[in-house]
Amino acid sequence: MRTSAILGAAVVLAATGITGCTSSLQTPLVGTTWELEAIESMDDAQGTTKIPDPGKFSLTFDKANKAHFNFDCNWGKGTYQTKPSGDGSTGNLTFGPITTSNDRCAQPALSETVISSMSQIRSYVYKDGQLSLSKEADGGILHYRPA
Repeated sequence: MRTSAILGAAVVLAATGITGCTSSLQTPLVGTTWELEAIESMDDAQGTTKIPDPGKFSLTFDKANKAHFNFDCNWGKGTYQTKPSGDGSTGNLTFGPITTSNDRCAQPALSETVISSMSQIRSYVYKDGQLSLSKEADGGILHYRPA
């Protein structure tokens, strides 16, 4: 009886220790602002679209899991979720529904492309001070620099 009580206590302690060791890995995204430099298509015929004025296409990740966007002359806001892997420099990233303004921009096609891309983002890579957001199904990569 005493052996089973000790064994039971050991199991409880081990389980507590295991659950207490969860990672509190934080992404390098929290509290940062980025400017879109280019949109890389996986279709060679489309190639890479350079953004003429990166400051007009910005993305901010706040500490409350809210994302704030500038899409040329429009703004947007929504939520985001990350699931970092490894050292946190890569991981899954998704945006919740994004509310946007609906002004007519000088570059409407580019603004619309960037807005529609946000719902397709599935992962991020943070490397050498740059941020790359990958769209689902090899749909392309959005390349950002720090603001």
